[in-house]
Amino acid sequence: MALLNRPQNQSTAPHVSRETPTSWPGLGLAAGGVLLAWCVHRLVPAVPMLTASVVLGIAAAHLPRIQNLVRGAARPGLSLAGRRLMRIGIVLLGLSLGLDEVVGLGWATVAMVFAVVAATFLGTLWLGRRLGLRGDQPLLIATGYSICGASAIGAVSEVSGSDEEDVAASVALVTLCGTLAIAVLPLLQDPLGLTDLGFGRWVGASVHDVGQVVATAQTAGPAALGEAVLVKLMRVALLAPLVAAVAFALRARRRGVRTASGRRPAPVPLFVAGFLAAAALRTTGLVPDLALDWAHTAQELLLAAALFGLGSAVHLPSLARTGGRAALLGLGAWVVVAGASYAGVLLTV
Repeated sequence: MALLNRPQNQSTAPHVSRETPTSWPGLGLAAGGVLLAWCVHRLVPAVPMLTASVVLGIAAAHLPRIQNLVRGAARPGLSLAGRRLMRIGIVLLGLSLGLDEVVGLGWATVAMVFAVVAATFLGTLWLGRRLGLRGDQPLLIATGYSICGASAIGAVSEVSGSDEEDVAASVALVTLCGTLAIAVLPLLQDPLGLTDLGFGRWVGASVHDVGQVVATAQTAGPAALGEAVLVKLMRVALLAPLVAAVAFALRARRRGVRTASGRRPAPVPLFVAGFLAAAALRTTGLVPDLALDWAHTAQELLLAAALFGLGSAVHLPSLARTGGRAALLGLGAWVVVAGASYAGVLLTV
């Protein structure tokens, strides 16, 4: 009788209707954010497209008319952009790195860059722990300052499994400080007694994002710009060993812990191996210049979409609760990387 009383539009078999979240709304929103960031960069060349992408992502998360979309239907796609597109962009970043060019800097400069990266990473990590920053923020900020800004943060967050909000807050802080460097560092060239060559090395060793390095160093001319880019690429080359070291340390700490698929986490993530393979391929000289240009464009677009996705996860009220400590860490890390880089330049120029 119970079956006879069942409404006719219901099946006799139990059925649960579940709508699978789609990534397309978020990916479409990220694409729109990238387009807008490109327009900003074209109108104001001093603002790198990646910086504009982060800022626009943060703005999208707080605009009344679209914040519900960002937190709702678009969230799966924006999270996908922040993870998967970031990995692909980092692999393509390897094609901008000629290992022969790095070696051509000379062993003294290479040793200087190693020392600056180590001092910045360990000093920032220690200071972040002392300040009591939440979650993985000390690790992520230390990585961003010491290597290559938001790209490095995204790479390390992949192996550390960091909370999305920690990643977004770290990206926002490192991007802000790197953007300020564009205006501040050129004003210090003369007071610090740096030649154009020395200024280029200082910028390459201390500024986070590649676009920010270009925007800062070009103020001192082509010689400074060329030197800055080479030194910066040396820092980018250290991304792979740093990520591998973090993965190894976490693997040792979580010994016996397996992923949801039942596998142990890989000691070297696949996208890091891809980054190294791309750098090795670039070094062979077999890749045509046109292909490198297309790969660079694709890398910029993918990283911009990823950073828009990460920026959209920033919640300013939550960030404000640790904003003072995070700002203090950012200032301290800036002093460490600028000071260590300046000392290194004085010893190598």
